[in-house]
Amino acid sequence: MKSENALNVILKQDCIEGMKELPDNSFDFAVVDPPYNLSSGGDWKWDSSANLKGFGGDWSKVMEKWDNMPLLEYFMFCNSWISELKRVIKPTGSFWIHGTYHNIGLINFILQMQNVEIINEVVWFKRNSFPNLSGRRLTASHETILWCHTGGAKKRQYCFNYEASKNNPYPEDMIKQQGKQMRTVWDVPNNKEREELAYGKHPTQKPLRLIRRMFEISAPSEGRVLIPFAGSGTECVVAQNMGLDFLGFELEQEYIDIANKRLNAAKGQLSLKI
Repeated sequence: MKSENALNVILKQDCIEGMKELPDNSFDFAVVDPPYNLSSGGDWKWDSSANLKGFGGDWSKVMEKWDNMPLLEYFMFCNSWISELKRVIKPTGSFWIHGTYHNIGLINFILQMQNVEIINEVVWFKRNSFPNLSGRRLTASHETILWCHTGGAKKRQYCFNYEASKNNPYPEDMIKQQGKQMRTVWDVPNNKEREELAYGKHPTQKPLRLIRRMFEISAPSEGRVLIPFAGSGTECVVAQNMGLDFLGFELEQEYIDIANKRLNAAKGQLSLKI
């Protein structure tokens, strides 16, 4: 199946190559959870003939070969998917990018280099983070999320559901006060509900409540959502539950299978509610 004709599916395809098949300005919104390159070293060697792959979602803090890219290679990889993302997201759209200190500075630089405006930098505070066992550094208890738009619309016409951001209840968040403006520090526990892990799990799977918040405050009520690194399908489930069309890319069949099971189960639950 060609990505240009696909909707509401997760394609087993390199996301960079898949996005190249998509028309300009064909998606309204995106959530991007790329490999963080957690195990990267300081090797700046670059083979200009290398064929960069748009790695799927299978990343964790382990010494996987795709998670130990030389820094310049990782730079070129990120530059490629950001370039395609900018091309396919409408000037009136926006997108979110996950990261940590391992990669977010590089991504921030590439976004500015490509004239992509960063709307906000969100700190996701994970109060239940795993402790640092070595006792030689502070416990890592947050990730960074960048909310961006392509900069193409003169009046910044991206969707921002201000009233939802202000008034929606987020009872798990000990910082957010209902009726007050949402701040850029989000207190969202990283634990998942049982149904989120019922069919298997991804090593860096994000909780539904975190992704749902992004959709609630910045996704249009109708439109198409792009998910370049689908992993086990959390963003796809949220899109489906909100009645939005989506297209995901993922290279690992194991996670595509988990995602499809989650989507089918969520669809069944939605039918029962209706």
